[in-house]
Amino acid sequence: MKQTGLKATNILLPNVQDYSAWACIACDQFTSEMDYWDNLKAFVGDKKSTLNLTLPEIYLEDRVDERIAKINQNIKEYLDGGVFKTLKQGFVLTIRSTPFVKKRIGLIGAVDLEQYEYSKNSDALIRATEGTIEERIPPRLKIRKNADMEFPHVMVLFDDEKREITEPLYEKRESLEKLYDFELNMGGGHIEGYFVPAENIEQKFSALLDSDRLISKYGREDKFAFAVGDGNHSLATAKTHWNNVKKTLTTEEMENHPARFALVEFVNVYDEGIYFEPIYRYVYGIDKQKFLKEFASVDGGIMQVYCDGNTEVRKGKNTLPDGIRAVDGFIKDYIQTNGGAVDYIHGEANLKKLVDDNGSAVGILFEKLDKGDLFKYVSQNGAFPRKTFSMGEGVEKRYYLEGRRITND
Repeated sequence: MKQTGLKATNILLPNVQDYSAWACIACDQFTSEMDYWDNLKAFVGDKKSTLNLTLPEIYLEDRVDERIAKINQNIKEYLDGGVFKTLKQGFVLTIRSTPFVKKRIGLIGAVDLEQYEYSKNSDALIRATEGTIEERIPPRLKIRKNADMEFPHVMVLFDDEKREITEPLYEKRESLEKLYDFELNMGGGHIEGYFVPAENIEQKFSALLDSDRLISKYGREDKFAFAVGDGNHSLATAKTHWNNVKKTLTTEEMENHPARFALVEFVNVYDEGIYFEPIYRYVYGIDKQKFLKEFASVDGGIMQVYCDGNTEVRKGKNTLPDGIRAVDGFIKDYIQTNGGAVDYIHGEANLKKLVDDNGSAVGILFEKLDKGDLFKYVSQNGAFPRKTFSMGEGVEKRYYLEGRRITND
């Protein structure tokens, strides 16, 4: 059996009455929309919740060390207080519906961080789909290095055009143990979860690495099992943490140390519930006219510029990746010289509202990426620029639900 980097693991589920209060959206969402987090906090109240165990990025400039210490304290209290129940080695089949898709099938399991590399031209079994910014890792590392548990929002894609792995599990779900079935808060839709025993799962993923299949799909025998779709920087942080931890271990201890693995959701890139949405640029705190005048010469490929309620369509010659690189390079240089800031926004309506509400802002909107081209592109060219695409809208992102120990008991 070919190595894929996938692993069955012990998964922790909450032993709580209110799953809707427990599960909260990925920390890297709604980073410019404080109302979302205020409303979520009011909804959760004093109930047990992953909101108390994770750090929304909107707070990265607000008492970070104090918040991290409180998170780690909460994790210990939840562990000691019997808040979690442990599933035996295996996987969790997830079935998610959202306001935009009827069904998205996923499989919760672990990846071996020794088989993952986030550099642009990686040839590892598990690869990043977008550029990783090293300076974004340290604040995330501060959270992980002293935490006893992880709660994943990472979604990892696999290339199964015949739909032979998760789809058959979905069809026989009634024969599996149901773990949860509830409405997600804040308009996130509905989710069901079923326990999947470990038998034969790794073998099925291994079949995707058949040599003839790889040559046919990618033009070469590229051992490329998984592409990180969402949560690139979170998985890069887990990798960095593991690299630090393993320096303190013997070779034998490294084999099965819990920090070597990271919990993720595996999703078939051909799943009908997966669609790619562009990630837009929200540039604010600027002189709009000066910015637009200088930005006029930038070839961002096919894009739109939104300002003062008006949308200008531009059709440059650059490809999508090269256009985004050009736009990001201009924004970086402009801010360094003139001041201002940039944020990365999911959803056209969200971006336009932010721009409309801010008298010193401009929005830049890109075209969609065809998801069927993802694996072949990354295999042949390496990772896309950071923040090129998002899998769906903001409310469709993975919610923190399952957890896993990353320290020895």
